[in-house]
Amino acid sequence: MAELDTLDIVVLTAILLGTVAYFTKGKFWGVTKDPYASSFAAANGAKAGKTRNIVEKMEESGKNCIIFYGSQTGTAEDYASRLAKEGKSRYGLETMVADLEDYDYENLDTIPSDKVVMFVLATYGEGEPTDNAVDFYEFITGEPAFSLDNEPLLGNLNYVAFGLGNNTYEHYNLMVRNVDKALTKLGAHRIGDAGEGDDGAGTMEEDFLAWKDPMWKALAEKMGLEEREAIYEPVFGIVERDTLTAQSPEVYLGEPNKMHLDGTPKGPFNAHNPYIAPIAESRELFNVKDRNCLHMEIDISGSNLSYQTGDHLAVWPTNPGEEVNRFLSILDLDSKRHDVISVKALEPTAKVPFPTPTTFDAIVRYHMEICAPVSRQFLATLAPFAPDEASKAEMTKLGGDKEYFHDKINVHHLNIGRVLEIVGKGQKWSNVPFSAFIEGITKLQPRYYSISSSSLEQPKKISITAVVEEQKLPGREDPFRGVSTNYLLALKQKQNGDPNPSPYGLTYEIMGPRNKYDGIHVPVHVRHSNFKLPSDPTKPVIMIGPGTGVAPFRGFVRERVKMAQTGQTVGKTILFFGCRRSTEDFLYEKEWEEAKSVLGDNFELVTAFSREGNKKVYVQHRLKQRSKEINELLEKKAYFYVCGDAANMAREVNTVLAQILAEERGIPEAKAEDIVKNMRASNQYQEDVWS
Repeated sequence: MAELDTLDIVVLTAILLGTVAYFTKGKFWGVTKDPYASSFAAANGAKAGKTRNIVEKMEESGKNCIIFYGSQTGTAEDYASRLAKEGKSRYGLETMVADLEDYDYENLDTIPSDKVVMFVLATYGEGEPTDNAVDFYEFITGEPAFSLDNEPLLGNLNYVAFGLGNNTYEHYNLMVRNVDKALTKLGAHRIGDAGEGDDGAGTMEEDFLAWKDPMWKALAEKMGLEEREAIYEPVFGIVERDTLTAQSPEVYLGEPNKMHLDGTPKGPFNAHNPYIAPIAESRELFNVKDRNCLHMEIDISGSNLSYQTGDHLAVWPTNPGEEVNRFLSILDLDSKRHDVISVKALEPTAKVPFPTPTTFDAIVRYHMEICAPVSRQFLATLAPFAPDEASKAEMTKLGGDKEYFHDKINVHHLNIGRVLEIVGKGQKWSNVPFSAFIEGITKLQPRYYSISSSSLEQPKKISITAVVEEQKLPGREDPFRGVSTNYLLALKQKQNGDPNPSPYGLTYEIMGPRNKYDGIHVPVHVRHSNFKLPSDPTKPVIMIGPGTGVAPFRGFVRERVKMAQTGQTVGKTILFFGCRRSTEDFLYEKEWEEAKSVLGDNFELVTAFSREGNKKVYVQHRLKQRSKEINELLEKKAYFYVCGDAANMAREVNTVLAQILAEERGIPEAKAEDIVKNMRASNQYQEDVWS
């Protein structure tokens, strides 16, 4: 065999490399960059090529004001975006919005004093930081080590703070209070008051508006800013993609990221990357015509998802077709709904909140909270684009007059599409830049449900229990209906034989983008919770769960049943359950009987049917009637759990428990209240409540 000379080797090598390059193009190189292609990795801190240095980021992008957010449901992020826009348009600040988990905090001490840092922080659950704020919170409230040896450590830092909380929780706005306290202790200078919004009182929006104006005044004085007439400056540019159609494979029609677009979704599945889960079973739990309560079994066996009893399942909903049509129609976009557009950030620190190229229909259906009650500030922003002077005057008045807005809009829970229809008397609002809606309407958020199954019994199947939300409001013709629960009702109807479900006249794209949810699927992820049974199964537990508040306790009881069936000893398990009537909405009645047959005297169900007697009886009344036994169990270190309505039931249960302790132990009520507080602090008293 002839030997190869050097030239032969060079030529053969070039051919080989060329062949490899040709067949790997589009896989390993020559790949068009898609910011959503790795959004699942972003959730785990994989921010390749992006600096985590706050000061470096501000300097390279020419910013003098950074607004950090700690957000669980999107509201804090929305407020941060609004502050950024207002700071730029009214005061000429160079603002940027930042997710707390995207940056390191050791160099907060190097931020120059001619810059300002804002913190918009939601408190989640029992005084906990939101998922994206955990690292920051632990750093700043611990023993932080900074990059310099300043004295005081943060004497350079000027900051602003606003918190989002719920006064029905004991640890109301604990996040912003503790962060504010920590920053002050470290020598930082707060500008204006630390604001607090209260979701429990339903005043969050007005609390925010009332706080921000004096804050801006104080900031302008501190930094020598001059207010100017606010003019809308778009953060995003809309580019029409005439060469693409809705059928083009690279166009997103509601898929959350590139993996889903390509049909190859993989884990980890989380708040950035849902798992498209099969619904194994769905059924109606109520026995009454005008109300619905759903039991759903979600199969996670095809994923790497796992859960623990007491966790939450996040459901990613889609908007109803009727509201999508209303919104697109009033903006005069009906005929363009399937046109393909790209959305580009017009300044370097802005993030487009969904993947593009996409269509107007997909954006509105899958990515915008178009059904949410509208904010007063947003109406004021839209006034200059009104179709006529009368509409402009009305929008200006609604945006500026708190009482007028409350009476005309707020009490009716009107969404943006309905407001524009009413104010413009049906005229098209074609002058409004679509970018204003991307910036001004919150991103469509997952809805969280307490898991009602036991991971010990069924680790690969998650059940949820959800009342289909409907509120009849005075002065509004049709009820206000929840987005997610009515979407789930449509899925349930489809699974149970209705080929074209339209619950209460609402229709949904339940097949999903490109029919990817065919076969009754729903996008989900799991959020872990601290709401857990005691690690010692012999400990007694007392559970208070009226209505769908019983959901996690179904999981708790089934867990203890499974333990008992495998030979473990379980402690006394008492469940207080309440509903209207035993014949209408008595959830899981047969299951409690089955639990009793296994656990015997270690399980007891105490019921309160509020509409079956002359007087309304609720779970807190039944709890008081069992004072002696409850006190005895608590003396044996029983764990106490409450799930359900925070504003009334949970607060009253807390009060009744203190009364029980005071009366049974012969101590002052103030002392009893301290015992309850200590129970909470030690996790002996746990809540999973909502407003």
